[in-house]
Amino acid sequence: MRRREFIALLGGITAMWPLAAPGQQAGLPVVGFLNPRSNIKGEKVAAAFRQGLRDSGFQEGQNVTIEYRWAEDEYDRLPALAKDLVARGVAVIVAGGGAWVAAKAATNSIPIIFTSGLDPVSTGLVKSINRPEANVTGATFYSGGALFAKQLELLRQLVPKLSVVAMLVNPSSVSAKSQLRDAAVAARQNGVTLRTVNVDKVSDLDAAFSTIQADALLLTVDPIFDSRPAEIVAGSTRRHIPTMYYIREFVEAGGLICYGASILETYRQAGAYAGRVLAGAKPADLPVVLPTKFELVINQTTAKSLNLTIPATLLSTADDVIE
Repeated sequence: MRRREFIALLGGITAMWPLAAPGQQAGLPVVGFLNPRSNIKGEKVAAAFRQGLRDSGFQEGQNVTIEYRWAEDEYDRLPALAKDLVARGVAVIVAGGGAWVAAKAATNSIPIIFTSGLDPVSTGLVKSINRPEANVTGATFYSGGALFAKQLELLRQLVPKLSVVAMLVNPSSVSAKSQLRDAAVAARQNGVTLRTVNVDKVSDLDAAFSTIQADALLLTVDPIFDSRPAEIVAGSTRRHIPTMYYIREFVEAGGLICYGASILETYRQAGAYAGRVLAGAKPADLPVVLPTKFELVINQTTAKSLNLTIPATLLSTADDVIE
């Protein structure tokens, strides 16, 4: 065969090769991973999700492909990213943080596995915990009023003469009213006054911190907060106010203390559910996974900067102490 004919034949064969994404293998089921974070900030949750897939018998690159869509902390990008995953015909979408809103709007047929820190029933994610119905189920690290009660109990051990506690809240969140109601009950039980500070969007954070007049600070559980740990910790540091967080990422960013369900365990459970769906299970038959693993993490360096002495009982019961 002459050289020119050989090159023409080779070009024709090349044109027939499938245009697969790097690392994607033709014929493998595809899981769409939709998340409001950046790929750098989301490295740990993505790793936990992949661990859950492996627990269910699915290894990325071997018998499953993962299409990652990161919104880079820009929530208005999520709808377009969700539609892109639907257009690519993924077998299941794992929607982290507040991404489930965009995923639900994009499809009512592709299975959606969510992770959320909100009450999945009151927010309209599912019909019930045990019978989710439709195409949505997942894992939540929501634990209701018990979370605020425990957080305030811990703050009372940390802050002498705790009297007034401020709480950051996103008033536009569908769960804002129920969380504030739970927090108010917990505050009365602990004998403290609760003052709410509204944060409608990330750009409001600086102004919100400037208004805080309290002995300590709490946060409602909300994607607008857990996607911006560095900014919130920086505001707390500027105000020199002891702050209780609900996931460990804040403490790893320099925050004082957190108590709450393990977000990494939640993502692992979501990965395991995605694997079960790939194996043939229907979301409607998979009850929402409730939190069972809780973490107490303390930043000793931050405590010293606030002139706080961590009681030995807290240090001995903490899951992790950051020096």
